[in-house]
Amino acid sequence: MSRGRLPPLVTGISPNEGVGWTKVTIRGENLGTGPADLIGLSICGHNCLLTAEWMSASKIVCRVGPAKNDKGEIIVTTKSGGDGTSTVSFKLLKPEKIGILDQSAVWVDEMNYYDMRTDRNKGISPLSLRPTNPLGIDIDKGKVPQKDLEGLFKSMSGDFTSENFSATWYLIENHSATSFDQLKTAANNLRKQANKKNEGSLAYVKGGLSTFFEAQDALSAIHQRLEVDGTEKVEGSMTQKLENVLNRASVTADTLFQEVLGRKDKADSTRNALNVLQRFKFLFNLPLNIERNIQKGDYDVVINDYEKAKSLFGNTEVQVFKKVYAEVETRIDALRSLLLDKLLETPSTLHDQKRYIRYLSELQAPGDPAWQCIGAQHKWILQLMQNCKENYVKGQKGSGMPHSPMLDLDSDIRPSPISLLSQSASLKRGSSFQSSRDDTWRFKGPQQVTFVENLTEVVISQLPNFWKLWISYVNGSLFSETGEKSGQVEKSKKNARQRQNDFRKMIQEVMLSLMKLIRGALLPFSLSEMELKQYGGWEMKSELSGQWLTQVIHTVRVSYEALAALEIPNDLLQVMQDLILDLRVRCLMMTLQQTSEDVKRLAEKADWVVDNEGITTLPSQFEHCIVQMLESLKEPMECKPGEVNIFQQERTQDQVCELCVGIMKVFINCLEQLSTKTDGDVDTSHLSSDIASPDLFSNIHEDFCPTPEQRLLIILSNCQYLEKHTFINLAEHFEKHGFHGTEKITRVNVESVRDLDQRLFETYIELKADPIVGSLEPGIYAGYFDWKDCLPPTGVRNYLKEALVNIISVHAEVFTVSKELVPRVLSRIVEAVAEEMSRLMQCVSSFSKNGALQARLELCALQDAIASYLTSESSQNFKQSLEALPQLHSGADKKLLEELLNKFKSSMHLQLNCFQAPSVCLIKT
Repeated sequence: MSRGRLPPLVTGISPNEGVGWTKVTIRGENLGTGPADLIGLSICGHNCLLTAEWMSASKIVCRVGPAKNDKGEIIVTTKSGGDGTSTVSFKLLKPEKIGILDQSAVWVDEMNYYDMRTDRNKGISPLSLRPTNPLGIDIDKGKVPQKDLEGLFKSMSGDFTSENFSATWYLIENHSATSFDQLKTAANNLRKQANKKNEGSLAYVKGGLSTFFEAQDALSAIHQRLEVDGTEKVEGSMTQKLENVLNRASVTADTLFQEVLGRKDKADSTRNALNVLQRFKFLFNLPLNIERNIQKGDYDVVINDYEKAKSLFGNTEVQVFKKVYAEVETRIDALRSLLLDKLLETPSTLHDQKRYIRYLSELQAPGDPAWQCIGAQHKWILQLMQNCKENYVKGQKGSGMPHSPMLDLDSDIRPSPISLLSQSASLKRGSSFQSSRDDTWRFKGPQQVTFVENLTEVVISQLPNFWKLWISYVNGSLFSETGEKSGQVEKSKKNARQRQNDFRKMIQEVMLSLMKLIRGALLPFSLSEMELKQYGGWEMKSELSGQWLTQVIHTVRVSYEALAALEIPNDLLQVMQDLILDLRVRCLMMTLQQTSEDVKRLAEKADWVVDNEGITTLPSQFEHCIVQMLESLKEPMECKPGEVNIFQQERTQDQVCELCVGIMKVFINCLEQLSTKTDGDVDTSHLSSDIASPDLFSNIHEDFCPTPEQRLLIILSNCQYLEKHTFINLAEHFEKHGFHGTEKITRVNVESVRDLDQRLFETYIELKADPIVGSLEPGIYAGYFDWKDCLPPTGVRNYLKEALVNIISVHAEVFTVSKELVPRVLSRIVEAVAEEMSRLMQCVSSFSKNGALQARLELCALQDAIASYLTSESSQNFKQSLEALPQLHSGADKKLLEELLNKFKSSMHLQLNCFQAPSVCLIKT
């Protein structure tokens, strides 16, 4: 015995009792270094080495033989350690005797072992127990995923009982980390198991040699008796008797074991059935697995299992398999219907649509599911758009909240939802579109505007996926590799080419529906009566202002940009361009009309406060109103890519020109109304806080109330300012913003303001000149004055002084308002006075010497006083007046006339200074 190794020690056995041929597991210490080191194993005195299987130094598996002793030790002998000892024992039970006709039902251990009695292997049943470790070494599971192994070894298995067993798969799965020495040990174990089968016959012969000798002796005795008898098959002979005995024994045996053999056949049939069920359990369990996976939504697993079953059993002739496969087909048909329903269900994401289409293509569903999905999505988008309109129309009728004629954008604004699609695209209305609002804003703004925003949002959220689904359908990306192999991709492309016109009609229908719904809400006059029944239905309580239409234009433009980014053909989007053009024109017209109304209300804001030039705030307010209007039209009039100029149509040019001229005439009418307004007509409501620019009115004189004459002068001053400055500035603004017909607008406006100016001027002259002219004749002849009989002149009479004072008062009144009007007004008054004096002088039949001198004195005094404002006409009248007088011949008369004139000028020097052309400081009232 080697002194380097300890003797084997058995410390346990399981089970510790049993009948012969019971399989036991022996555990202990130093049970050998390998199968070759194990040279002896006895249990209860019976040699069990033949069935022993060395597993490790602490474990041996074997079968108990038919030992003589009922109880005994387990002795292990090794080369390295010698004979061993045992701390446990095994009890051998006697088998229960069962008669040949007694029924018995036991589970037979059908392990694959060699039957020495029949010299052949026993059949292996899939349901039988099998060695868990055929190599006899420790199993070391690797980290290779099962899916990777299935992909690497297609249609193979790592189960060593399977028909498609792959040794490489088994080694990778169970021994990927096992050392090479361990694998060599496993190979030796396999060789040992093979050698055991070859040694089985010889061992059996050695163990039952006495039985063979007894059989040989019996056969020799029978042979000798037959030779002595010497007869064959003679009646009464031994041979005949032996044959009869054997036949009766055979019949009796058949009778006795017929029932037992029948049960055996049934057991074999059951075992075969279980074998079939085990071997083809994938197919038999497939209907139930399909149902479970469908409920869990694992459609990929269902499809893979179905493809596998179809490839294995699709063309089977076995009736059982046909029946089960038919059930599988029934479940798959139900799955096709379910997937088609889910595909056509709305709403759904593009990812889900592609997934269901791929599933249906892999299941080879009838028809064209992708095209069916496209059709369903098309109907869904149209229905969403119609529902959006109906909800808003019902809300409008049920809300009972009428909108104001023109809603102010600054009152309550929320950002357009469509702006979420493009962060770079912002509204160009300044702060009007910067504050966010909650959902209550829809009840404060016009519902047509919110409807357009929500409608375009519906289209922008649905149409891109709809378009992408079509693109995927065209290029065949909806199908998997299976679809490519089966030719479904080419079939799809062919169908797409055939249905291209149909899809084009779908997109066109969506675009037309979108445009008509927007037109029905904003431009109902552009639709026919039949179209209004379907796309209209709105209660048009008021027209939308230009500001709201500008917001709508922005929304539609952003929608157009989003759709154009999908590379939808331009001809399909042309209807949107047409709508945008009509909205731009409508916005322009409504803005001009609204501006006309705003200008009309400027008369209520007149404060009559003039500056140093005699101008009130009305011209600046008017100009500001027009400039503000043009700024608000900046976005609608701007031509985006693909759009046309808003003035390309002559009709639009004419309408815009007419409206612009109308705005100017409205303002001119306001001026005319203000010039004739009485004190009681003055409206102070304009002093409210809704004035656009409150700073312009910070210096209002609340107590100032101009006279009618002052009103005329103020309006005259404003008319001159309009003609010289305002209209020129507005013409530049119109041209800057791209308006056509600016020259015509300016020309008509200048003509209108000149006409008003002339009429108001004549009115003022009539008011001022008539009293002065009317006072001349009574003043001349006051006190029964007679040109024929009068005293020598002592100076200018009072009537002429009063006339000059009245002219001075007019000068003061005009100069107070506008110094620029002074020459114009005084010249006309002087003309009237000169004409009247000429008439009066020419009416005198004759003058005395003193009368002629008096008349010449007064005419010269008047002419010299107002010389700065003489015109050719007034000079002519003075000339005619002087020619009507007798000439002065004596030097004394001439000297007296000069002295009296100097005296007059000296006495009225202060009053007459206003008739000069001095440089005086301007006075502001």
